[in-house]
Amino acid sequence: MERLLTYNLQLFAEGGEKTEEPTAKKLTDAREEGQVARSTDLISSSALIALFAGLKLFVGRIGKQFIDSFNNFYNNIVKTAADDFNIGSASALMKECFLSIFQIIIPIFIISVFVAIVINIFQVKWKITTKPLKPKFNKFNPITGFKKIFSKDKLVDMLKEVLKITAIIYIAYNTLTNYSENLQKLYGMELMQAIQFIGNIVIKLGLNISIVFLIIGAADYIYQKLKFRKDMRMSKQEIKDEYKQSEGDPQIKGKIRAKMREVSQRRMMQMLPQADVVITNPTHFAAAIKYDKESSEAPMLIAKGADYLAQKIKEVAKDNNIEIVENKPLARMLYYNVDVGNEIPPELYQMTAEVLAYVYNLKNKT
Repeated sequence: MERLLTYNLQLFAEGGEKTEEPTAKKLTDAREEGQVARSTDLISSSALIALFAGLKLFVGRIGKQFIDSFNNFYNNIVKTAADDFNIGSASALMKECFLSIFQIIIPIFIISVFVAIVINIFQVKWKITTKPLKPKFNKFNPITGFKKIFSKDKLVDMLKEVLKITAIIYIAYNTLTNYSENLQKLYGMELMQAIQFIGNIVIKLGLNISIVFLIIGAADYIYQKLKFRKDMRMSKQEIKDEYKQSEGDPQIKGKIRAKMREVSQRRMMQMLPQADVVITNPTHFAAAIKYDKESSEAPMLIAKGADYLAQKIKEVAKDNNIEIVENKPLARMLYYNVDVGNEIPPELYQMTAEVLAYVYNLKNKT
């Protein structure tokens, strides 16, 4: 027995595939929700470079400040122990020591934090939103969490971490190998010289590692931008739905316009019996003119129409004994250039006056 399968081809007409570029509204809404293309690796690597660059510039002064702080701390211990050393005095000494260290290193950290903020603003621009802080219960879904473990993003993150670890091991090994001979002489150096030597090694390691991290961060930022743009893509149906939400349903707007035209035409036909004359094309256009010297300075167009509506205007004119005058140029100009309810423009005064004079003469003769 042969079985026929039927398919609803409408399901494939629009498609749910997101192939269209995101609209400005979609990007703005995503920004409001805190969804932006941002690389945390680029921020952290930039902050690290700022940190180690600051240390390289001021390592001599920082080293001297640490030695002065240590000497001062040691002298205070000796002095306090000679007088009365107790828990209170020890606590005060430790507080003074930590405060001194904090004052030495805080400028470098301020520079680092400032650079991190600048890089963050560079990526996402300046716009504060609290929506990302709101709890999202779908994040607690174990199935969704399990899927994320094996997602493409996790593989990219794992690749970045492998690259970082490899870079750290490679750079540390090469740097320490280059300084191996001097490291063996470390015990024979003076304190200040040893501190400067160790500081240079640490700073060089930090800068080299930070530069590699910066390259990884820049690549990650490009990846995040491309991924964000892809994630923001919309289907044709989504664009249509968005347009309906922002501009209104075209079908509803069309019905409203049709209803307004219907009401306008009904009101126009009600006013038509007051016309002095109907000027025709004669088959395509009809325009009804009324002139009241007391209420207006110029004749007024109270009705107009084309084709079917023009025929209706002429029928109403015949039923109400309104004169119908054929004037092709004037009928066309009135239809295209004058709105219903408006006075005739000055450039049409002469032609309209001639028609009205003709009509008034006919009425006087009868």
